[in-house]
This record gives sequence, C-alpha cells and structure tokens, in this order.
Amino acid sequence: MESKVKLSLSIVLYNHSYQIISGLIENVLQIPAPIKLFIIDNSETDKISNHIQDSRIEYIFNNKNLGYGKAHNKALSIVVNEFDYHLVLNPDIEFESGSIMKMLEYLEKRPNIGLLMPKVLYEDKQIQYLCKMLPTPFDLIMRRFIPGFLKSIFDNRLQQYELKHKDYDQIMEVPNLSGCFMLMRCSALKTVGFFDERFFMYLEDTDLSRRINEYYKTIYYPEVSIIHHFEKGSYKSFKLLKYHILSAFKYFAKYGWYFDTVRDTINSTMKGGKSI
Repeated sequence: MESKVKLSLSIVLYNHSYQIISGLIENVLQIPAPIKLFIIDNSETDKISNHIQDSRIEYIFNNKNLGYGKAHNKALSIVVNEFDYHLVLNPDIEFESGSIMKMLEYLEKRPNIGLLMPKVLYEDKQIQYLCKMLPTPFDLIMRRFIPGFLKSIFDNRLQQYELKHKDYDQIMEVPNLSGCFMLMRCSALKTVGFFDERFFMYLEDTDLSRRINEYYKTIYYPEVSIIHHFEKGSYKSFKLLKYHILSAFKYFAKYGWYFDTVRDTINSTMKGGKSI
C-alpha cells in the first residue's frame, strides 16, 4: 500500500553522466509514496534531459554551476509548502526503497525531529563516520592539512570530533550531519530557512544542520543503512580545496572563530559516551 506521506527529493549534478545516476533514480521511483524528484543540473550541457521520461521527475537545467546549496534551494522553494518531507541526496548514494519508508514512519511518530540521517557505509560495508560535533577552526585544519605522520598526536581530538567514542549502532542526536543524505521535515525548513547560499560548496550542510538543531532534534538513525560512494574531492582538486577553505572562512565569520558559546555548549554535551 502506498503511503500518504508526501516526499520530495533533490539531486544536484555537475557533469555527471546518466549512467552514474540511473540506478539511484530507479531506486527513488520505487519508493511507495507520493514523490517528486528534482534533478538540478549545474552542468554545461543538458544532455541528461533526454533520459528524463517519468512524470514524477522535474529536470532543472541551470546552464552554470550555482553551487550545491543554491541548486538544492531551487527545489526546496517549490516543495516546502506542498510536501511533508524533503530528501537531499548526493548522486553517489545507493539505498533500498523500504529504507526510506522506515525513516518516514519514524519521523511521522516524532514531530520534534527536523532532520534524519541513516547509517552511511562505504561500498565494502565499512562505516563512514559522518556524525560530527560543531567544528572549531582547529578541527577543520587538523582534518585537512596536518600531515598523516602528525595526525596520531591529535588522534583523540579527531576521534572525538567525529564522535567515534559514541556507539554508531545506537540512535543519537547529533548537531552536525552530512549533506550526502539529509531527510528533512518541510515545516522545519519553513522555520529555519534553506541552505545558506553564501556557501558555494562545503559546510552548507553543517550550517543547515546547526540551524535545524536550534528548534528541532537532528537525529542519526542507524536502524537504516545506505551506501555512499564517497570521494574526498577537495583532497584531489585544488579548485575544490579553494571552495572548502572559502566556506570555512564564511562559516566561522558567521558563527565565531574562537568565541562561539553555542558551539561550546553543544559540543560539551556530545563528549559523553551515551546515545539517546
């Protein structure tokens, strides 16, 4: 039986081939609920449009790279008043349609949750540690720029930032969830707004998670798992690294570099070992 819960989804592309996303689209269209899938294309050509046949898919061609958050906002502005939930997806995600329904059922019973992220695995089924505390400048510098032979010195700090002291098999409230898979309550988005378009790429998910967490619970939900073909783009491309650095400057200019009392309060509660 098809659920009455209305779900919209958005995927942002940049020079992706249809073959890369065809499996994900097929999985989306199998979800047994009223859905609307937005494919927002930041590519230089609209060649993927020839493959879009299903009436449940809306293809938006931007003819330029608007950035991650701004592109997703095109979908959010259309659906926020019409749908119950919206799912932001990376193109490199795999999931089973039943997994989505299980998450929606969980959210339907808990109206105080504004954002849900499942357990995220690599292709080899190893876990990706995508639950994080709110970042300090040192956390981002340490993760990205400190040479590997020195990282062992700060290993405890890094593990704490990625909440590795927590039980990743337990449901827990987390203030900073990954943008690769963000299942959000549309009423929460009406309260806090969409992605901050000042972030072209990187940290827009941290910013939105933080804002949702001010008014709603932001929950890691390991009862469901997905596959993320994760690639650390900023480690391979100087251009992406530049975006990462610029976003970090914008994030700390917005919330504070060293004096961020909200961050300090939230992070202090995350240092314990208990889940919710």
